[in-house]
Amino acid sequence: MKLLQTIRRMSQGASEVPLSALRLKYCERKDAFLEDNIKVKNPFCVFRDWLELALKTPEILEPNAAALATVSAEGRPSNRYVLVKEATAEGFTFFTNYGSRKAEDIKSNPNVAISFYWLPLRRSVRIEGVAEKISAEDSLKYFHQRPRASQIGAAASPQSQRIPSRSYLDDVEAAIKLELGPDGEVPLPNWGGYLVRPDLIEFWQGQTDRLHDRIRFRRGGGVESEVDGKLVHKGEEGWVYERLAP
Repeated sequence: MKLLQTIRRMSQGASEVPLSALRLKYCERKDAFLEDNIKVKNPFCVFRDWLELALKTPEILEPNAAALATVSAEGRPSNRYVLVKEATAEGFTFFTNYGSRKAEDIKSNPNVAISFYWLPLRRSVRIEGVAEKISAEDSLKYFHQRPRASQIGAAASPQSQRIPSRSYLDDVEAAIKLELGPDGEVPLPNWGGYLVRPDLIEFWQGQTDRLHDRIRFRRGGGVESEVDGKLVHKGEEGWVYERLAP
């Protein structure tokens, strides 16, 4: 709550205070994120530990919210927030309409980036990897685990497409409800999940003196041949890790 109160005070005076003067206190040097803090040199293990702490932090209302960046066939970048619904040793899963802009981008260029930012913890996680559709069976299973209103909403919305008005969505939603009745099963629309298989995961922790901690894990493409024990270190399960300057 103290953090939220501080942010509110800063925002209330934002019209009078230049953006360059807005500055929050981050971690102290004694709380630095060190390589010795990583007991298992595997980024998925580190991510699970950080996520668990984020889940236990009341100020973080949606710890699974993450910014997803894609690039179109024309090389135009796009960024938006999604909710990551699963994080395993395989990767990170989110769901969307398969006709959305993000889906069109992924169809032409499956290389994506995901960023989590947990402000109260002064921590962020950056992920780069390749997105692939999960099975239709797994998408259907998750779809029917969602609240029925959310299922109908997904069926009613032609995501990222132009529509004439807000009332258009209301009319489509009402028509679907009328057709299905109160108990009819909502059919799976053009909608489903993507699994992002990462080849880079970076952990960032902010420091008040701006000498932030950045530890990056990489795998694939012969990265293990770069291990020298000084700048690049051998991790587990094909990962290597290194510290980056802030």
